[in-house]
Amino acid sequence: MHTNVNELFAKLWENYLTVTPSAEKIHALLGSSQQDDVVNDHIALRTFNLPQIGLDKLAAHFLALGYVEGGEYHFESKKLYAKHYEHPDANVPKVFISELLLEKCSPELQKIITDLVAQLDPSVTTADNFLYSGRHWDIDQATYQTLLTESEYAAWTAVWGFRANHFTVSVNALSNFETLDSVNQVLKKAGFALNTSGGEIKGSKDVLLKQSSTLADEAPVEFTDGTALIPSCFYEFARRFPTADGSLYRGFVAASADKIFESTNSR
Repeated sequence: MHTNVNELFAKLWENYLTVTPSAEKIHALLGSSQQDDVVNDHIALRTFNLPQIGLDKLAAHFLALGYVEGGEYHFESKKLYAKHYEHPDANVPKVFISELLLEKCSPELQKIITDLVAQLDPSVTTADNFLYSGRHWDIDQATYQTLLTESEYAAWTAVWGFRANHFTVSVNALSNFETLDSVNQVLKKAGFALNTSGGEIKGSKDVLLKQSSTLADEAPVEFTDGTALIPSCFYEFARRFPTADGSLYRGFVAASADKIFESTNSR
């Protein structure tokens, strides 16, 4: 496991960019020429609730770096459970980890995922590069399509494996923008498609968090029977508001996150 949090995030970012080329363009579009003000608010990771690779296996890498558990979240319709983790240093990015509850899925999906994960060497979960190590199993295109029919989340995780599903720009830290809406307008003008599920902006000042996101890029995936372009990762934007004590809200809003998941849906 990594012993330096900055090194871990640098590796996660490097891996994310390999399948999310739009992120660098957005980074340049939003940043100030005077300073590096594109600050990462949080990343998100996806997994399945199997003992070998469950949420806790991913979280262990952050707990070892001083993170503590924040809130927990339930997404009934998507059959997901999630937790977020915070570092004592508020300047270090937060982490949102979700897992698909396989027991709530069809027997067919359960068998597919169990068989795929059986190909994984359990020792990889404690390796330094686990969180950005990608996929550890072979999969064909028909299996991907079967998963996609039932759960976009299952299909995405089955083809991309372990990597940051998204990074998030902290709108609060941007010099040239004060509102999330102004960020969205610049993105759209530059030709970036936004996730409109639940509206372009999810959340409100009342719940202390506003979020928006691009639709995922597409990147080539190697299947056992050929290569296909599949939605990869996306970029999110978050504006946080002060709590009663004046500090910025550090949690997440389940109703908003539920719609953000859909940023990896096929266009």
